[in-house]
Amino acid sequence: MLIQHTLDTLHRLKLTGMAQAYARQLEQPACGELCFDERLGLLVDHECTSRDSRRLTRLLQLARFKQNACAEDIDYRQPRGLDRSQLASLLSCHWIQSHQQLLITGPTGCGKSWLACALGHQACRQGLTVRYERTSRLLDSLRIGRGEGSHAKRLTALAKIDLLILDDFALKPLAAFERHDLLEIIEDRHSCGSILLTSQLPVEHWHEYLQEPTVADALLDRLLSNAHRISLKGESMRKTTPPALTPTENQGK
Repeated sequence: MLIQHTLDTLHRLKLTGMAQAYARQLEQPACGELCFDERLGLLVDHECTSRDSRRLTRLLQLARFKQNACAEDIDYRQPRGLDRSQLASLLSCHWIQSHQQLLITGPTGCGKSWLACALGHQACRQGLTVRYERTSRLLDSLRIGRGEGSHAKRLTALAKIDLLILDDFALKPLAAFERHDLLEIIEDRHSCGSILLTSQLPVEHWHEYLQEPTVADALLDRLLSNAHRISLKGESMRKTTPPALTPTENQGK
């Protein structure tokens, strides 16, 4: 009865990791040979690990990454212009904690989105909040939000995220209200949040793309003033990745 009461109390206190570890200790006779401090230490370690795992799960769900990418799978073998020392620095996430920006440019298929998701995943591992957005879809949702009355609320929510990933910037011309929404997003995050932006269009053409000089000056001044840059090159990674084998082909192997 005392054991069950202890387990119930641990669950009531939301110490589920500790409760699971305690239940497992009861099933393992060898744990009885450990002293109290050792058993307590194992319980606390398991609770800490369990909480870290649940937090990472929540952060990954919030981020809604386009691709399941992680730092360990970054491919340095392809000649894409990746610098190991620069990536090592970016994977530390100090740039996010310092509210700096990261701009990844390059031709289609060179791995911009995948790399952005891998860096975002690394940020989640370090307990930072991340949100992945296709730029065009985000601007569309803000346009719809104007009519539904949720526009300001959406901008406020985005401003609270540690790292906002804007993928596929400059794929299509922007309407005037979209340029202003984009400026609002970047202005809200200036000195208090980070942006990771990917684009096929080289940075030197962004001012021309934005068309409206006043907005372009304000937007690029905030975006480029403290930005890291990665310029990818080379052929599409999709061409170099072999297609998945069918079940019949697998049997043949």
